Amino acid sequence: MTILVTGATGTIGRSVVERLVAAGVPVRALTRDPARADLPAGAEVVSGDLTRPADLPLAGVTAAYLIAVVESDEAPAHAEAFLAAAPDLRRVAFLSSSAVTARRPGSYELHRDVERVVEASGVAWTHVRPGEFMANKLVWARGIREDDVVRAPFPDSVGAPVHEADVAEVVVHALLHDGHERRAYTLSGPEALTHRQQAEAFARGLGRPIRFERLTYGQARAALIRDEGLPYDVAEYLLGYMAQHAEEPADVTPDFTEVTGRRGRTLAEWAADHAADLTRES
Repeated sequence: MTILVTGATGTIGRSVVERLVAAGVPVRALTRDPARADLPAGAEVVSGDLTRPADLPLAGVTAAYLIAVVESDEAPAHAEAFLAAAPDLRRVAFLSSSAVTARRPGSYELHRDVERVVEASGVAWTHVRPGEFMANKLVWARGIREDDVVRAPFPDSVGAPVHEADVAEVVVHALLHDGHERRAYTLSGPEALTHRQQAEAFARGLGRPIRFERLTYGQARAALIRDEGLPYDVAEYLLGYMAQHAEEPADVTPDFTEVTGRRGRTLAEWAADHAADLTRES
């Protein structure tokens, strides 16, 4: 069995590679730039691009972690060509989005279209639908690191962000174990927290006081563009997500516990895991 991991240097893909290597499974890690991948020594790192599926090294690949090429309107077509080019493929775990569960316009359509392509391919499929990643909280890193403050709009916006390691854990379960075929798992973190409560979670994880400072929508957008270097449309997307949670609080889902038998990692644990990114150098 050889498992192909697409997007192997991404937020989820890297963790999937690490877990599969640790399990002693042959892993072929796909990335556009193998020289900069810095992946575990046990992985076979190969060059490839999902927008050119005919050129991918797919011989002998029996299972795959598949991502959507979200920057392309042709994502469903790329996925279809990928599946057609992998004659030995028997199982796919597709990284979808909770937007499909919520039927949220925008990313819903693209991810659901790719889901349909995977379902029609004849392989055993599992859709993994995470909501907001805890890793997205790195947009607050500068303020936490420099001033011990979370600066954000919508202090009472309720999110249930999920640890990237939890998403990867569900992917690996689906790839290595039976019983997950034709299932779709919507993943959240174990806690629904307002932005103020999320600042308190950072304080617990880092072991120091972190205060919350409210910004207006315009101030927050300017900070994301100026300090984080985000394009205008990406900043708008993130803020729109926060605004939606102010009126439609995120739910905590049971799917991670159903798959793994344990509670998911908390935001405080995530903050501790990323303390190096959130602490000023002495």
